[in-house]
Amino acid sequence: MRRTLWCAGLIVASVGTVAGVRAEPASRHLNICHAGSVGAALAEVEKAFKAEHSDVVISDISGGSVALARRLATGVQACDVYASADYLSIDRMLKPAGLADYTIVFARGRMVLSYLAGDPKAQGIAAAGDFGPPASIPDAVPQWYQRLLAPGVRVGGAHPFLDPGGYRAHMILELAQRHYGVPNLYNALLEHYEVVPAADGADASAAPTLGREFNFQFSYEHSAAAAAKRNPAYRYVHLPDRIDLSTSTNGEYYAQSSVTLPGLGLAGAASSITIPASRAAWGVTILRNGANQEDASAFVGLLLGPIGTAALNASGPSPVTPAAVSPGDYKRIPQALRALVTPQPAAP
Repeated sequence: MRRTLWCAGLIVASVGTVAGVRAEPASRHLNICHAGSVGAALAEVEKAFKAEHSDVVISDISGGSVALARRLATGVQACDVYASADYLSIDRMLKPAGLADYTIVFARGRMVLSYLAGDPKAQGIAAAGDFGPPASIPDAVPQWYQRLLAPGVRVGGAHPFLDPGGYRAHMILELAQRHYGVPNLYNALLEHYEVVPAADGADASAAPTLGREFNFQFSYEHSAAAAAKRNPAYRYVHLPDRIDLSTSTNGEYYAQSSVTLPGLGLAGAASSITIPASRAAWGVTILRNGANQEDASAFVGLLLGPIGTAALNASGPSPVTPAAVSPGDYKRIPQALRALVTPQPAAP
C-alpha cells in the first residue's frame, strides 16, 4: 500500500514537473481595429508599443470604419482598440449598442478632389497655381462640378455603407448643391459616382485605379499627399471650405447633410443609423468588451502622447493636441488617459 502511494506521488510530481517545464508565460494579445486612412501613423505607434511591451502580440486589422464597426459588434472580429475615420461612428453606432463608453477625437483633416495630370477629362479642374504639396495646392476652378458632369466622367469612391470616405463623398455632393444653388446637382453628380470595391491581398493589384477606371476621387488630403509622393502625375485640388468638411466653424452648415446607414444587425438595436456631416475628424475608443483593457489603455496613451503626435505629423491626418472628448465622456475614460485629453463641448 505504501509502495502504491509512493508511486502515485512520484507520478503526480512528474506530471507537475513536466507541466512546469512546458508552462511559459502566455503572450497577451491586443487587437487594433482601425481605418485604413490612419494606418501609417498607427504602424509607428505599434512599433513603439512593441518596444515597450515585447510580450504583447498585436493584431492589426484595417478596413472601412463602418464595416469594422459591424464586424466587431456582431463578434466576427475581436477588437480592443477601435480607431475610426469618423468619430461619429463611435457616437452613433457603438455607444448606443453598449460597446463603447466614450469617444476621443485625436486627428482631423479635409477632403480634396484627386485626379491624374495626364487625364484629358481632368483638364481645367485646377485654378492657377503651382502644385507642390503640402505648401502649395491649387484651388478647384469655381465651377469644378461641371467637369465632373461631362459625358463619360466617372468619380470613384468607397461604398457609403462601409466607409466614411464613401459617405463623406456623398455629403460633399449634397453640400455642393446647397453651396452653388444648382437644382438637382446632387443627383446629377451622383450618377457619375461609382463604388470602388475594397481589395486586399492578391486582389489589390487588380483593384480599380484613378486615371484608368475612373477620373476623379474625393480623398483625405494626407492620403492624397502621400499618393502624390509616390506618383509624380497624381494631383489634387482644394474645394471651398463650405464643402470640404475641413472647418469646425462650418459645423452647423455641414450638418444639413447626413447619411442613413443600415444598423449594426444586433437584436434590439436600431434598424438604421443617421450620421450628420461634420468636420472630418478621427476618433478612438477602447471597446467595453475588449479582452485586454490594460494594454489597450497603454496603446491609446502612446497614440495620444508625443509618439502618436509625431507619427500623425509625419504621415497624417493632423493630430488634435491635446485630444478632445465631450465633458460627459471625460468622466468615463480611463484615469491614465485623462491627462492626455481635454473636455470640449464639440469636436475641434
